[in-house]
Amino acid sequence: ESITGLLAGLGDTETQQTTLHPLVGRVFVHTLDHETFLHLPEHVAVPPTVPVTYHAHLQGHPDLPRWLRYTQRSPHHPGFLYGTPTPEDRGQQVIEVIAYNRDSFDTTRQKLLLLIEDPEGPPLPYQAEFLVRSHDVEEVLPSSPASRFLTASAGLWEPGELQLLNITSALDRGGRVPLPIEGRKEGVYIKVGSASPFSSCLKMVASPDSHARCAQGQPPLLSCYDTLAPHFRVDWCNVSLVDKSVPEPADQVPTPGDGILEHDPSCSPTKATARDFLTDALVTLLVPLLVALLLTLLLAYVMCCRREGRLKRDLATSDIQMVHHCTIRGNTEELRQMAASREVPRPLSTLPMFNVRTGERLPPQVDSAQVPLILDQH
Repeated sequence: ESITGLLAGLGDTETQQTTLHPLVGRVFVHTLDHETFLHLPEHVAVPPTVPVTYHAHLQGHPDLPRWLRYTQRSPHHPGFLYGTPTPEDRGQQVIEVIAYNRDSFDTTRQKLLLLIEDPEGPPLPYQAEFLVRSHDVEEVLPSSPASRFLTASAGLWEPGELQLLNITSALDRGGRVPLPIEGRKEGVYIKVGSASPFSSCLKMVASPDSHARCAQGQPPLLSCYDTLAPHFRVDWCNVSLVDKSVPEPADQVPTPGDGILEHDPSCSPTKATARDFLTDALVTLLVPLLVALLLTLLLAYVMCCRREGRLKRDLATSDIQMVHHCTIRGNTEELRQMAASREVPRPLSTLPMFNVRTGERLPPQVDSAQVPLILDQH
């Protein structure tokens, strides 16, 4: 009975709608739980073995907005929509989420109405980004690990309220996929902001001297106790600090002109002197032709004028070798003549009495002495 209700859980065609309120410059995390999409009776619990995957996109577009990301470790784990909206994304956005039940192949839809607004309270100009090597991005997106990280990082800051500004997987920053070994994680970048200034400990970690020690393979300069350990293993060589308390100078807006450059005597073009290219053309054409002609004459001299000839070859050969050669040649011609005029009958074992290809037998009147030993194979 529970299985029947489970398989029918994703068959509801009614589209749900949830309203969320992301804040500009603050991290936004929304968990896609199986319980949210499986419409089961109250007495039926969702078993953890139901594989469900999700597909999310901006309404009217094939993909998510540029500030929003989606991740899910496996169909048996929940999915996450996370990101940090920018001031350009302020307003209303509708995200459509489709859930697929991999057992029953049922689907259900849900709409997320995102009302992106400005955050309340003072700005957070002091921002620090940490690279946590001991976690994957899915492990810090839930509220409990995120709150634990904020509490632990408060010991490295001046007293004040901390806020999570952004969470990014190390793979999105060019990191490599770790080997499938226990304890190896992908890594995650966590950005924290505060209205309080940086502590001397953070300033020392991000100093040029500390970066120089990291480049030489030495541990960075850390003058305070690592309050993030042992729950979070931070790579202190990849800590970056951003101070937005000092406003950046505004870029000067160029004044548009009429498009005509003013006359400058020092930049007047120089006159090019006349040049005769006849000599260059003759050298380019005649030199290769002369070289080809010399090579042709040399080849003709070697082929025609340096031939030894048969008479010179015979004179250079010794008499004993010539007699030996002539004797072999004369004996060969004599054997050929004797074979052509022989009248001795051939052995019966060599007579071609039966043709394998045609199946015909030779008549007995055939002169066996004139039949070759090996028939031509046509």
